[in-house]
Amino acid sequence: MDGTWLVAVSAGPDSMALLSMCLESKTACAAAHVNYHHRPEADEEEEAVRLFCTQNNIPLFVRNEPFVWQGNFEAAAREWRYDFFVRIVKENGYRGVLTAHQEDDLIETYIMQEEKNIVPAYYGMREEIMYRGILIRRPLFGYTKAQLCAYCDEHQIRYFIDSTNESDDYTRNRIRHAYVEPMGRLERDMVLREIRMKNAQAQERSCRVATMIRDGRVSLDAYRALEQEDRLALLRKVCDRNSHRSLAWIKEIDHVIAERNDFDIDLNDCRLVQREGSFFVTHKAEPYEYVFADMEELRAFAGTEYFRIAPGEPGVNAVTLSEDDFPLTIRSFMAGDAITQRWGTKSVHRFFVDRHIPLYLRKTWPVVINREKTVVLVPGIGCEPMHFSIKPNFNVIQ
Repeated sequence: MDGTWLVAVSAGPDSMALLSMCLESKTACAAAHVNYHHRPEADEEEEAVRLFCTQNNIPLFVRNEPFVWQGNFEAAAREWRYDFFVRIVKENGYRGVLTAHQEDDLIETYIMQEEKNIVPAYYGMREEIMYRGILIRRPLFGYTKAQLCAYCDEHQIRYFIDSTNESDDYTRNRIRHAYVEPMGRLERDMVLREIRMKNAQAQERSCRVATMIRDGRVSLDAYRALEQEDRLALLRKVCDRNSHRSLAWIKEIDHVIAERNDFDIDLNDCRLVQREGSFFVTHKAEPYEYVFADMEELRAFAGTEYFRIAPGEPGVNAVTLSEDDFPLTIRSFMAGDAITQRWGTKSVHRFFVDRHIPLYLRKTWPVVINREKTVVLVPGIGCEPMHFSIKPNFNVIQ
C-alpha cells in the first residue's frame, strides 16, 4: 500500500496482528493508541503497545488524557478515538487509517442490523469509508478472530483480551457469544454470501431510484406508483443519508407520504415537505424574529427567505405604519396568533386552513407586531383596522 498508514492499535489480538502484518509486508506505518482509563488493565495495555513500537521502530501516538463523556460510552469513545486519528493523519500527511475489524466484526454487525430491523445504507461493514475527509481502510475481513489470535501466538506477540467482551450486557457481545463464535466455516460463508447479495440488490435499487430525484424533488405521483421496496429505498436516499433508521421508521414516513394530501415532516436536520405536487427535502425552518427601530430601518431591510418589504400598495399585504408603532417586530407565526379586523378577530391558523396554505409554509409565515404588542398585519389576511388606509406605506410579502 502506498504512503504511510496510521494503524489503530488497541493492544487486542486483531490490531496487534495488523501492526505486525504491516511490518511483514514492509508497509510504511505509524501506530495510534487510545487509553480511556476505563478498565484496570488500560495502563498495562498502553505500556505493551509502547514496548512493541519501540522494539520495531514504529512511530507511536497515544491519547491518554482523562476521557469524559455523556450518554452512550461506546459512541462517545468511537468519536473520541477517530477524531484523534484524523488529527494525526492530517498533521503528518499520512495516507489514511488502518483498523483491525475482521470477519467476526463484519458478521456481528450484520446480525445486529437484522435484529434491530435496521435498513442500512450498507449491510455489514464497508472495507473502506471516509471519516471527516480521511480514508479508513479495513484490510482484515479475510481473517477470523481465532486466526488472528493464532497469528499472535505463533509470532509470540503479546496481546490483551478486553475483559468487558465477556459480558452479555452489550448487544454485540451477546451476538458474538450466541451466534458468531459457534459458527462453522460453512455457516460463515453462507452469511457472507447473504451480505454480498443484499448489498448488490440495495446498490441496484439505489441507482435506479436515484434517477427519480431531480433538483432535490420527486414527483409524488411517480413515488406512489412505485413498489414499496423502491419507495423505501428512495426515502432513505432523500432523507436518511446520514442516519441508520429502523425499517418501522421508514415505513411510517412512507405511509404519511402515500396517504396524506399535505405533509411537513420534521427529520431533525431537515424537513420532508409536499410542494407543488412534489415532495423533497428542505433545510429545517427555524423560528425567526426581526425588530426594527424606525421606518428608515424597515425601508432599508433587504428581506429574508421568508418575507420581503415593499413600497405600500393596497391589498392584503399592505399596512400603514407611524413612528408610534416602532420598535416594530416581524416574526414567524406562533400558535394562538390572531388579528382584529372590522368584522371580528381572525385566527391565523383558521386562515391557513381556509386558504389551504401548505403545511411547510405555515411555520415561517410572517406576523407584524407593533410596540403595543398588537398584531397589525398578517400578509394574506390584511391589516388591523387602525392601520388601514387607502395609501399604505408598506407591504410585507410572504
